Amino acid sequence: MRKVVLIPDSFKGTMSSSEICSIMAAAIGRHVPDAGVVQLPVADGGEGSVDAFLAAVGGERVTTTVTGPFAGEPVEAFYGRLPDGTAVIEMAAAAGLPLVDGRQAPDRTTTHGVGGLMLAAARAGARHLIVGAGGSATNDLGMGAAAALGVRFVDAEGEAFVPTGGTINKIARIDASGLDPAVAACRVTVMCDIDNPLHGERGAAHVFGPQKGATPELVAELDRQLVLGAQLIERDLGVSIADVPGAGAAGGLAGGLMAFVGAELRQGIDVVLDAVDFEAVLDGVDLVFTGEGKIDSQSLSGKVVVGVGRRAAPLGVPVVAVVGDIADGFEPVYDEGVTAVFSINNLAIDFPRAKLRARQDLALTMDSILRFSRALGRVAPPTAEPG
Repeated sequence: MRKVVLIPDSFKGTMSSSEICSIMAAAIGRHVPDAGVVQLPVADGGEGSVDAFLAAVGGERVTTTVTGPFAGEPVEAFYGRLPDGTAVIEMAAAAGLPLVDGRQAPDRTTTHGVGGLMLAAARAGARHLIVGAGGSATNDLGMGAAAALGVRFVDAEGEAFVPTGGTINKIARIDASGLDPAVAACRVTVMCDIDNPLHGERGAAHVFGPQKGATPELVAELDRQLVLGAQLIERDLGVSIADVPGAGAAGGLAGGLMAFVGAELRQGIDVVLDAVDFEAVLDGVDLVFTGEGKIDSQSLSGKVVVGVGRRAAPLGVPVVAVVGDIADGFEPVYDEGVTAVFSINNLAIDFPRAKLRARQDLALTMDSILRFSRALGRVAPPTAEPG
């Protein structure tokens, strides 16, 4: 084995993608010290996306103060500025679940700060904005972000206000004529790690509302608000977003940005792989290691493991997925270019205990894979020390 690529997602709440790369690289170094190892920590639009881009292609992190998940509560957030001037924005940096600190209220939270980050990046000279739509605490159809960018939402009394997930029904009309010129001049790409539509049983509220703190009654109300929002957008802006795959990402932020700023929705991992010129990276590669916290049927919707497999398969490069957990129904990933899947769960224990030994178990799993590969002849044994 001459060259190996490491390109895992994070194991959320346990290990960052950079940590996983380091553990994998150390194991390879013990078994194949002469192998070239390329480390590409990635994320598919959620937490860690900015750091993944900066690690892969360089650039700098820029901090700024914007509105947090609740109106009137500012937070210090950040975006990434890449060498070509592209800006990478994690919506979770301004409106993510960790920022609500146990106060989950998807009917009241706002994406206004996400728009603030986009505006700051555009006014600083960015002409391509990549927005990671993962890890949200919101369900406002991106209307908070749009308001920060100059779109006006006017109520029945003629007053402009910033809608949240629970107040979309108060909108009488939408006026997008005030969109900030710097943002209007930008190309906007939204990284979606799901393909859910805006509303309905597979929509933003029904699928993701409960993890944001919504009761069954609130889920139904949030979904009703999204239906109304989509109708208003189609009436006033002439854009139909309800059934677009991925429009439901981040509580409808993806669909909203599509309508308000003409954003293109793409699988998050594909955006990352394009940025690092993945096909060129795979030239001369013998094996790819990837991974994510859990592999299941949803992994087919555009998660990292399947995204990597799909790009490696045409080039004949085998892909090994090392994951935290394996759920029923994962087997179709084998038809998407993934060669093998291994779980690091070496003991039958619950997650709170398993996460404490995740690093140790990842190292042990990598050791086992490399020993087995060497026995099959895929990995050459370490070069003997001269006598």
